[in-house]
Amino acid sequence: MDFFQAQDDARRKTWQLALLFVAAVVTIVLLIDILVIIFLYPHDPSAHSVSVQLASVPLKFWLQLSGAGIAVIALGSAFKYLMLRGGGGRAVAEGLGGRAMQWDSSDANGRKLLNVVEEMAIASGVPVPPTYLLDDERGINAFAAGNSADDAVIGITHGTLHHLGRDELQGVVAHEFSHILHGDTRINLRLMALLNGILFIGYIGYFLLRASIGTGHRHRSSRGQGGGAALAMAAAGIGLIAIGAVGVFFGNLIKAAVSRQREYLADAAAVQFTRNPEGIGGALKKIGGLSLGSKIGHPSASEASHMLFGQGIKSAFSNTAMTTHPPLDQRIRAIDPQWDGNFTPLSDALEPVETLSNARPAATEGGGGVPFAAGAVTIGLSPVALAETVGQPSQRSLAHAVSLIDSIPPALREAAHDPWGARGLIYALLLNADQQSRSHQLLRIDQFAQPGVPAQVRQLHPLLLNSNALQRISLIELTIPTLKTLSEPQYRSLVANIIALIQIDGEVSLFEWALHRLLLKSLKPHFEGSYAVRERHRTIAPVAAEAATLLSALANTAQTDATAARSAFEQGLTELGIEADMDTAPDANFVRLNQALNALRELRPSAKPALVRACAATVLADQRVSADEGALLHGIFATLDCPLPPSIYETIQSQAI
Repeated sequence: MDFFQAQDDARRKTWQLALLFVAAVVTIVLLIDILVIIFLYPHDPSAHSVSVQLASVPLKFWLQLSGAGIAVIALGSAFKYLMLRGGGGRAVAEGLGGRAMQWDSSDANGRKLLNVVEEMAIASGVPVPPTYLLDDERGINAFAAGNSADDAVIGITHGTLHHLGRDELQGVVAHEFSHILHGDTRINLRLMALLNGILFIGYIGYFLLRASIGTGHRHRSSRGQGGGAALAMAAAGIGLIAIGAVGVFFGNLIKAAVSRQREYLADAAAVQFTRNPEGIGGALKKIGGLSLGSKIGHPSASEASHMLFGQGIKSAFSNTAMTTHPPLDQRIRAIDPQWDGNFTPLSDALEPVETLSNARPAATEGGGGVPFAAGAVTIGLSPVALAETVGQPSQRSLAHAVSLIDSIPPALREAAHDPWGARGLIYALLLNADQQSRSHQLLRIDQFAQPGVPAQVRQLHPLLLNSNALQRISLIELTIPTLKTLSEPQYRSLVANIIALIQIDGEVSLFEWALHRLLLKSLKPHFEGSYAVRERHRTIAPVAAEAATLLSALANTAQTDATAARSAFEQGLTELGIEADMDTAPDANFVRLNQALNALRELRPSAKPALVRACAATVLADQRVSADEGALLHGIFATLDCPLPPSIYETIQSQAI
């Protein structure tokens, strides 16, 4: 599926979700009104039927009661929404009993999984998400959760890690990355918040029922008075529990409406990504051959059932159109039409899979050695073709990512996985080529970095001298899961030090700007809570001035000659179909560029392809991408939530700058 089309489909699914939710709320509130009026509202003893009793209630009371019911549901939804908005995917993973995985040299299976997640993230052009392991879950299952790619996490059960080989695990992870790229994770979190409000009614019912039991005991011990109140409370509690069951029905209906088709699409995307149908197909066949299947035993599994890889819970609606996932055999046949109908039998014992299948495959195509440091890379893509790569990882981009990661010195990769090494690596990436400026930066690091970090900076900096810009950007992305393990004070210290190191020489380079953009965009949602960008512009027209500012920055970076820069700018305008003057004034510290990007983030997904093509046309006016242009493109596309795979830098030839 086209990336931008998938994003638009996700927006439409959100509206469909809202309509279904409104229908559920109206039904549940009406049932609550009837329940309260029958059991608690004083009525005329002469009313011999429920219909007469309901008709005698004033409209004002109906409205007040309905308002109270809506308020209770809204309160339950708002509570869950705020919790998920602050915690993002991490809140879901921890709520299911997951723990954040760390790099452990003694855990071969753990390293296998983390390697696969890194490769998928680099190939997709999105930040590397933290990975959570559900230690107590023996079934084969997984999930992706998050408000966006910036706060997304990948969750894997213990059974998945031990029963699947590398290719199968890669297929499952590719399926989950499809959900991240296509905006499904955001829909799933909103669905979880909305359904919590509906189910909140049932929770109140359980509370009233338990309270009535306690009230009845107390009154029986004090002269037997008050039994009527306890009985009424119990009846109301049972009624609310019954209404809660209606909420469960609507919840399953909404989940099925939102998620079933998305599972087929994610399966297909995983095959497209890996070019290996046996990977995800083999994982599904093993689910069918395991007695536990994809079962999740955690008490919170039901509220997250729609975001799981496989059917995580059994219910009265199993094997019906109201389940959150299509039947297993249908998913397998969609991938492997020649399947013989036999599942892969598995023992419940958690035996590790073959060691040979855990190893990272050798890269068959490579881009790890793209010589950004020495020259400008000639790109063999048209602007239209480059735009089509956004959010569309392929087997080629996956092979390129493997090659790119393998081209990074092992000491730098290991540093990215260590909390002290990751901070040292970021600081080392910011060290200036000018010796005097670098001395001031090292002094700042010695004074304000945590003990142990300055030594890491001095150890890692020499290893970075021969790295190219693409390797450096990849290293930034590899540090993100590690940096998300920092405490809040450590995070604030990191940000303060990054800003100080950038400012020491009095100017901001394009690489420094890109590093700051990439890191803060990924870390802020984790430490400061995510926020929703209002995507309100259907066309480029309302932000044409900001688009011109963006294209001006790209043209001025791409070309040293004023005439060539103006020509590149005009090529970008042609793609957008607008007229504007080129901004040739200096943009100290990229202030105007940042302001333009903040406005352009409000474009709807359907309006972004033209902007992406315009950026590509401007940069590729001379068919070359320099290190500065590459850094700027990555920063811009990341800000616009348009993930750019590094495989676009397939080297055709390199020319000296």
